[in-house]
Amino acid sequence: MNYFPDLPYAVGVVGAGSGIGRAVAGFLGRQGVSVACLDRNLAEAEKTARAVVADGGKAVAISIDVCDDSSLAPALDRMEQAFSRIHGVVNCAGITGHTNLKGHEVDMDDFDLVYRINLRGSMVLSKAVLPRMLAHNYGRLLHIASIAGKEGNAGMTAYSATKAGIIGLVKSLGKDYAETGITINALAPAVIHTPMVEALPKATADHIISKIPMRRCGELDEAAAMIAWIVSPACSFTTGFTFDLSGGRATY
Repeated sequence: MNYFPDLPYAVGVVGAGSGIGRAVAGFLGRQGVSVACLDRNLAEAEKTARAVVADGGKAVAISIDVCDDSSLAPALDRMEQAFSRIHGVVNCAGITGHTNLKGHEVDMDDFDLVYRINLRGSMVLSKAVLPRMLAHNYGRLLHIASIAGKEGNAGMTAYSATKAGIIGLVKSLGKDYAETGITINALAPAVIHTPMVEALPKATADHIISKIPMRRCGELDEAAAMIAWIVSPACSFTTGFTFDLSGGRATY
């Protein structure tokens, strides 16, 4: 099924250099969407863009760092120069920080870094892109949260807290722009097969997977298909909402 019957349509994927971001960039490219592969690791973004093009899609690679406010406007300018306008943005930028720690063991420098990328980065990206969407009375903005933001994961205080912040962020922003043609939502995955998850201590990963009723990780193509729909014109009456991708784990 093609979610994007009315082309051209352009989506920027922040964090396109790996994991869910790379998967969704490829999926969107196969749907005929023009994809801006945005990442602070430009070499990996270029690798993703080349794969999209090799698969018959349109893509450019652009450097961005959500911790560096000054990098956002130039990156979005480049996307608009390449594709005329920005229809959607998927924000996959995120880190877990140090894990398997009790709250009193959390290093505050690490907490601050997780906050800057996961939560503050989501806010500054929203601030940068929303005026460009308002100019066209249309937009789709999606931030990747986590089931950890709903339920809290033991040993992952910084990650859980900042992902909970993203859920609150989209609830507020969704209401702010509900009458503008712009939707702002989040996705809360459980464990998805990504390099970030593979880097977790085995005990942490096993504990998280044990909470999933389906008793498995989600797959990247499952995440990509859901994300593509959320940032498509078809998802037009949902905003300020957090979609679950949890294998049955979520309880609200």
